[in-house]
Amino acid sequence: MVDAPCSRVGHIYRKFAPFPNPGIGDFVGRNYKRVAEVWMDEYKNYIYMRRPHYKNLDPGDISEQKALREKLGCKPFKWFMEEIAFDQPKKYPPEEPPDYAMGELRNPVSNLCVDTQFKGANERFGLSPCIKDHQGQGGEQNFVLTWHKDLRPFKRTVCFDVSAKQPGTPVVLYHCHSMQGNQQWKYDHRTMQLYHMVTKNCLDSNPDMHELYMNPCNQQSGTQKWKFEHINETAILAY
Repeated sequence: MVDAPCSRVGHIYRKFAPFPNPGIGDFVGRNYKRVAEVWMDEYKNYIYMRRPHYKNLDPGDISEQKALREKLGCKPFKWFMEEIAFDQPKKYPPEEPPDYAMGELRNPVSNLCVDTQFKGANERFGLSPCIKDHQGQGGEQNFVLTWHKDLRPFKRTVCFDVSAKQPGTPVVLYHCHSMQGNQQWKYDHRTMQLYHMVTKNCLDSNPDMHELYMNPCNQQSGTQKWKFEHINETAILAY
């Protein structure tokens, strides 16, 4: 047996509950609240911020658990967060920072939009006529440059990924890992370019072929211009 007091534990959830609902409503939320109320001190408010309905759940009698914590002389949860899990907020901040940009991603020269068309991992995507200009047209043209600094279709977990720095390298979708690397992007709202941090290339396009790929950055190139529908200029300037 190895005693590793500073180790981290990951929980891989099943796709189904292996046990029946005991008939007391949201029993999982109730258990979370019991843990939060006994151990997390002021940090429990971050849970209630994400799950407001937990506030109204009855945690039951937790006096015995609180007495045990007091008897053991446990340190406050703040101590754990600052001394043991000090790197946790870098990846999982209690309050998520705002995203950098969102909405359609349009090339103003060709007037075409990036369209991932609900494709999956390892699939390439390209340009299509913008949905906002063609009512009734299908496609997937709503994107988010997230606070993780990755670029992904709205409410999806696949990200724009570039694996090589050679000119003409395609952009594909790949499962978002929030580790930056091949998935780290920066938007320059002044030059309207999307810069890939690892390869130091910019997102380029061939409007005639409706293709997307990477090329050395050229501020004069109209095929490298991209206009986000909405940008958070404050966040972008602080990137």
